[in-house]
Formats: sequence, C-alpha cells, structure tokens
Amino acid sequence: MNSRIILALILTLGLFPANGSIGQKAFERGAFYAAMASSKLDEVDQQLSALKSYSGPEKEAYEGALLMKKSGLMNKAKEKLNLFKSGRSKLEASIARDKNNAEYRFLRLIIQEHAPKLVNYRNEIDNDTRQIRSNYRSLPDAVQLAILDYAKKSTVLKASFFN
Repeated sequence: MNSRIILALILTLGLFPANGSIGQKAFERGAFYAAMASSKLDEVDQQLSALKSYSGPEKEAYEGALLMKKSGLMNKAKEKLNLFKSGRSKLEASIARDKNNAEYRFLRLIIQEHAPKLVNYRNEIDNDTRQIRSNYRSLPDAVQLAILDYAKKSTVLKASFFN
C-alpha cells in the first residue's frame, strides 16, 4: 500500500491528531484554574502547552497569568523577573483591550495578592475586587467556581459575598 494512503487512513480514523499534538491536552478553563491554584510547575507548563493550540480571545490573558504564576515557582531570580514581566505585559494588554472583563480582572487579582512588593504589582486590587463583585453572576460557571474557591483564601474577596 502506498505510504500516502496509509497516512490518510491513520488521520481519517483519528489514530493520531491531525495537528501533530500527540499527547497534548486541549485547553480547558477548569484545568487552567486548577493550575493557577496549584504550586506545581508541571501543571502550569501543561496549561501553557495546551494554550498553544487555543485560539479564544482570552488566550493572551491566560498565558500572561500563567507566566506570572510560573515566575513564582522558578528558582533563579533573573528567570523569575523575566517571566513575570512577560506575563504582566500580556495580561495588561488584554485588560487594556477589554477594561470591563471581570475574568481578566480576577486573573490580575490572583497575581496581585501574591506578587512580591519588589515587582510593584498591587495598585489595582480595590478596582479589580469591585469589578469582580459587580460582574460575578455574568461570568461562566468555571470562573464563578474558581472565584468561590479563591475567595476561601483571599484577603480581599470573601466567599460570603458570592453566596
């Protein structure tokens, strides 16, 4: 049998993904928020990898948040700072394009509450908290669940507000 025919059969039958991402998981919002809550570098890296094939409008914001999260899990100071700066510019660009997006504000709040003072990334905590509270009910279920989970350990978001 011709090798082209065999390859066509394999792709048609779905034995291998056509995009070449064998073993790569598709991006999923719930898994993204689980990685954001995790302290495991491999979970963050898996989500960054899954984002490569994702084309939703939130891609840049998600990637920015994950890069900043990853920066806190790294050992070398220069690597931490470079990742944080890269992630910050991606997330801030997303917020600049869609100032009223409460999910982006939630991502920024997560990072702000845990960012070291050295990076000077805590100026929008109050504004982001208000935006999240005002728009909570209009957010997708996965984001609402992530907010409720995060509120259990947050100093500015309280779970009682959302129940």
